[in-house]
Amino acid sequence: MFEAPDILFAAAGVAVFVAAVLPKLLRNMPLSMPMVFLGAGMAAFALIPSLPSPNPVEHSDFVMHLAEVCVIISLMGAGLALDRPVGRRRWSTTWRLLGIAMPLCILGLTLLGMWLLGLGLGAALLVAASLAPTDPVLASEVQVGEPADQDDHTDKEDEVRFGLTSEAGLNDGLAFPFVYLAIAISVAGADPAGWFGEWFGLDVVWRLAVGLVVGFLTGKLLARLFFSARAESFRLSNHSEGFVALAATFLAYGLTQMVEGYGFIAVFVCAVTIRAAERTNGYHRVLHSYVEQLERLLTVVILVLLGGAIARGLLAGIGLPELLVALAFLLVVRPLAGWLGLLGGKTGPRERVALSFFGIRGIGSLYYLAFALGEGHFTGQGRWLWSFVGLVVALSIVIHGATTSPLMNRLDRLRQRKALAVSGDEGLAPNTPV
Repeated sequence: MFEAPDILFAAAGVAVFVAAVLPKLLRNMPLSMPMVFLGAGMAAFALIPSLPSPNPVEHSDFVMHLAEVCVIISLMGAGLALDRPVGRRRWSTTWRLLGIAMPLCILGLTLLGMWLLGLGLGAALLVAASLAPTDPVLASEVQVGEPADQDDHTDKEDEVRFGLTSEAGLNDGLAFPFVYLAIAISVAGADPAGWFGEWFGLDVVWRLAVGLVVGFLTGKLLARLFFSARAESFRLSNHSEGFVALAATFLAYGLTQMVEGYGFIAVFVCAVTIRAAERTNGYHRVLHSYVEQLERLLTVVILVLLGGAIARGLLAGIGLPELLVALAFLLVVRPLAGWLGLLGGKTGPRERVALSFFGIRGIGSLYYLAFALGEGHFTGQGRWLWSFVGLVVALSIVIHGATTSPLMNRLDRLRQRKALAVSGDEGLAPNTPV
C-alpha cells in the first residue's frame, strides 16, 4: 500500500509542475488555476482516506500563519507590479473602492448576517470584515502584470487591472480595524462605552499610522540599498538577487507588527515605495518574478487544503439561507457597492461593471477569521463561521474564475477597438475607458 507521506511528495511534485504551466494553458478559457487546485484538493482528500485531516477548525493556528505568509508575499508582488505613481487623481479609482465600496460591503453583509442568518452583531461584523477585502492572491489573474522597465508608465495600465491590484493591495490592511471592532464587541458587548476609546485610538489611528510610516521608511531604506548604495556589494540591483524581495516582505511586516501596526499595509507601502524610487530599473522585474513564483506555490498548497476541507465536511452545516446570503454578497452587494463607489469617476461603464463584479474573496478572509477566532469570544460559532467563510471563498473561486478570462479578454478587445477608432494608435489601448 502507498503511504500518505509518499503520496504527498508525489502529489506536490505534480502540483508544482502544473502550477507552472497552467496559467498559460488557461489564458483564454473559462477556467482558472484556483478552480483547478480547489477541485484537485476535493478529489484527492475524498478518494484517499489516509491523507491527514485539513479541517481548519482543528488546525486554526497553522491555517492562520500559512495564509498570513501567502498574503504578505502577494502584497509585496502587487506593490512592485504597479507602474503608476501614487496620487490623488491617478489613484482616484482606488480611493473610491476603498473609501466607499468596502465600507458599503461591510455594512451590507453585516445586515444580511443579522437579519437573514440570525447572527449577533459581533459575529455578523466578523463575517463581513473578513470577507470585505478583495484578495491579492486569488485576484492575480485580473491584476496588472510584471512591472515595466521604461519611463512614463501612467498610460500603460488599464483602469480595471490597476484598480483591482491597488484595491487588493490596501484593503487587506484597511479591513483590520473592522475585524478588531468585531473582536471588541464579542469581548465587551455592543455598548461602545467599554471599548470605543481603545479601539479607535489603538486599532484605527495608531495601527494605521504605524503601518504607513514603517512601510514607507523601510521601503526608502531598502530602495537606497538596492539602487544607490555606495558599496557595490550592497547595490543589489546589480546582482539580480530575486529572493531579497522575501527579505523586504518579512522585514517590513515584522518591524510593523513589533510596534503594534498593521503589517499588511506596511508591506504594500514598502513595495510601492521601492517601486517609486527607481522606475526604469529592470531589477523590479527580478523581484516581482521571484515573489510571483513563491506566491503561486503557497496558493496551490492553501487551495488544495481548502478543497480537502470541503471534501471532508467543512460545508456540512450550510443550508439554503447561507447559500442565498453568500450569493447575494458576491452577486449583489459587492457589485452594487462598487458601482456606487465608482459613479462620477474616470472609468467607463463597462470598466465600472468589471471593477465592481471582480471582488474576489480568498486567502485574506481565511487569515482574518482564524485570527479573530483566536482573539475574540465567539464561543460555539467557530465551526459555522469557518463553514460560511469557506463557502463564500469557494463560490468566489468558481464564479470569478469562470468569468475572468472571457470578460477581461472582451474588455481588452473593446478598449483596443475604441482606441483605434479614436486615434488610429493601437498603443493607446490600455488606458482607453470603455
